Amino acid sequence: MVHLLASERPTMAAAPSTLWSAVAKFFARLRARRAMRVAYQSLLEYDPARLDDLGIDRQDLFEALDSPSQRPGLRLNQRRAESARLWLDP
Repeated sequence: MVHLLASERPTMAAAPSTLWSAVAKFFARLRARRAMRVAYQSLLEYDPARLDDLGIDRQDLFEALDSPSQRPGLRLNQRRAESARLWLDP
């Protein structure tokens, strides 16, 4: 008999219960990726001065579009924080 801690879950509990829920999750992930890609592409339409006001540049956006699996939103937030620090620190 195996005893599990309350925080542990058997591997079967993590699996989708039905094929339909797995398919629905797959399409939800596809929609989320597409929405993110559309958002980054719309940012590319901004002029350089406006992007500079946001603390990013076009190269940051190209990097985000090229590597969506590496958490591009986090990378853009880090870049904005670095840019803000440059303005605050003389």
